[in-house]
Amino acid sequence: MQHLIIYAHPHLHSFSKAMVDSIAASSKKCGCEVMIRDLYRMNFNPILSYEELQGSYQGIIAAEIRYEQQLISNADLITLVYPLWWMGFPAILKGYLDRVLTHGFAYKTENGVSCGLLKGKKLQQFILIGSNLMEYQRRGFDKSIQDTLVDGLFNYCGIEDIQHQIFDDIHLVNDQARQTMLRQAAEITTQNLSAAEAY
Repeated sequence: MQHLIIYAHPHLHSFSKAMVDSIAASSKKCGCEVMIRDLYRMNFNPILSYEELQGSYQGIIAAEIRYEQQLISNADLITLVYPLWWMGFPAILKGYLDRVLTHGFAYKTENGVSCGLLKGKKLQQFILIGSNLMEYQRRGFDKSIQDTLVDGLFNYCGIEDIQHQIFDDIHLVNDQARQTMLRQAAEITTQNLSAAEAY
């Protein structure tokens, strides 16, 4: 079993990093091989150039992007961990997805019809917000997040087995509450890995 964790936060000791450490530890306890892609520490270039975009339609993919695609192909479980900034991914994660989810790898288009190519993959997202989740739900923001960042993007690429968990009030809760969140993320990960293994 292989677990690919992709996360984005510029602070070395962020709560996002603590969550990555927690789910990585739970994965290793399950006997999984864990690969962590810390986009900021990798200094990943998020800019998709016109030349790279055009090249991708011709199957011309840079070696570093092919490497990321191979990690996704090999993974039994893919996890994204990130803070929600301005109702979206951090720019470095958005750029990672822009560059890695290329035509011919994540999807194809024939006769004007697009088809996802990452069928059979299992994906989970842990989204950290500074706001209150109940307020997000009252405004319908939680549904918007699911429609765009979760289902809209990854369903298009053929991934249908997706879970996402929003952890809220990150800057307001105490350490005990944060530890509960870390345990919850670890438990969800263990359950998803067990389901992936059974599949």
